[in-house]
This record gives sequence, structure tokens and C-alpha cells, in this order.
Amino acid sequence: MITDFGVGALVGILVHLVCITMAWWAIQALNFEKLLKANRVLQARVLYILLAIAIGTAVSNFFLDYLLLSRQLPAIFD
Repeated sequence: MITDFGVGALVGILVHLVCITMAWWAIQALNFEKLLKANRVLQARVLYILLAIAIGTAVSNFFLDYLLLSRQLPAIFD
């Protein structure tokens, strides 16, 4: 029981990190320079990081919820 809980936590952490990394990579394709003020490099970087975390967390929560619900689906037939 405890090992399943630990494995679930490890899977959750890894999925979050992978999705945040993918979101960071995808955000790099956008051209935000027109929306940002000049000489605000640090603020722009923080914005990129926060956007990557927000998007990555939303995507990873979707996949983790889907995984959890699909594992609970066989309970219908019990």
C-alpha cells in the first residue's frame, strides 16, 4: 500500500516536470517582444517561467486525473 502511494507521488512529480518543460519549450516559439516593455528582461523571464508553470501544471493535472480515473474505471464491474 505504501509503495503504491510512493510510486504515484513519483509519477506525479515526473509528469509535472515533463509537462512544465514541454510548456517552456512551446512558449519559446511565441514572439512576445511586441507585448513587453523595453528593458524589462528580468520581468519577461519571470513571465515566461510563470506561464510555463501554469500551462504545464494544467496539462499535467489533466493527464494525472485521466490516469487516476482510468485506474478507477474497473470498479464499475465489481
